[in-house]
Amino acid sequence: MQLQAIRTRGATALTKGRKVVGRLVSPETRQLQDKLAQSDAEVRRLRSVIKKERKASKRYQDELKATRASLIDPLAGLELPAKVSDVISAARAEHLTFLSVPELTVLARQVLDADRAGRQGLIIEAGTARGGSAIVMAAAKDPSRRMKVYDVFGQIPPPSDGDGADVHARYRKIADGSARGAGGETYYGYRDDLYTEVTESFARLGVPVAENNVDLVKGLFEDTIEIDEPVAFAHLDGDWYESTRTCLERIAPRLVTGGRIVLDDYFHWSGCRKAVDEYFKGRTGFQVERRNKVHVVKL
Repeated sequence: MQLQAIRTRGATALTKGRKVVGRLVSPETRQLQDKLAQSDAEVRRLRSVIKKERKASKRYQDELKATRASLIDPLAGLELPAKVSDVISAARAEHLTFLSVPELTVLARQVLDADRAGRQGLIIEAGTARGGSAIVMAAAKDPSRRMKVYDVFGQIPPPSDGDGADVHARYRKIADGSARGAGGETYYGYRDDLYTEVTESFARLGVPVAENNVDLVKGLFEDTIEIDEPVAFAHLDGDWYESTRTCLERIAPRLVTGGRIVLDDYFHWSGCRKAVDEYFKGRTGFQVERRNKVHVVKL
C-alpha cells in the first residue's frame, strides 16, 4: 500500500511539474515550436518529392540513351554473332579503320539484316582505305552473297570544283605527306601495294576474300563501278564530290526495296554533302535519314 501511495504521489507531482513548465514557456517559444514542427513536416514532404523526381529523372535518362542509340543505329536491338564482334575488335585493334566500334556495328547489323530479311543483291563498299569496315561487313554477311569493294588502293584522287575549301585544304595536307592514318599510323595513301595489304588483312581476320565471295576492284569509281544487278546494301566512303556523285548515280538506282545506303562523309566534307543534296533533291522513292551518318532507304 505504501508503494502504491508513493507512485500516486509521484505521478501527481510529475503532472503538476509539467503544468508549471508549460506555464513558464512563452507564446513566442510555442510559436517557434510549432514552426519547427511544420518545418519538419515540410522536409519530409520535400524528401518524398525528391525521391520521386530522382526516379523520374532516371527513367528519362534511360529513354534518352535509347533514343540516342536509335539515332545512331536503326537496328540497335539486333544482336551480332560473336564472330562478327571479334572481327570488329580486331579491325579496331589493328587500326584498319577510322570508324568507331558503334559505327562498325551499324554496318554489320545492316548486312546481317539484309540476309535475315531476304533482300537480294550485292553488298558494296566504295572507298575502303585499309579495309577494316569492308572486312566487318564481309564477316556479317552470308558467305554465298556477293560483295564488291571498290577503291584505287592507293593515293586518293584530287578533289574537283564541286568540292569546297575544306576539301581542298585536306587534300593539300594529304599531298604534302603530312596526313596520318587511324591510330596515328602511316596514312593508307602512303602505303606500298595497298591492294595486297587489304587482301591479307581479310585473311588474317578470318574472312578470306575467295571463300567469302568478296571481289576487290581496283581503279577509279568512274572506271570500275558498272552495276547491272540488285544492291541490298552499300557503304559509300568516297569523300569528295565527284566520287560520291558517281557512286549515287550508279548504285542508288539498283537499290532494292528496303535496301540502304550509308554515306560516311556527309557531315565531314562539303563535296560529299553537296553531291548527296543534289542527287536526292526532288527525287522520289528514297528516304534520307540524318543519323550519326546519313542513311538513304529505298522505299
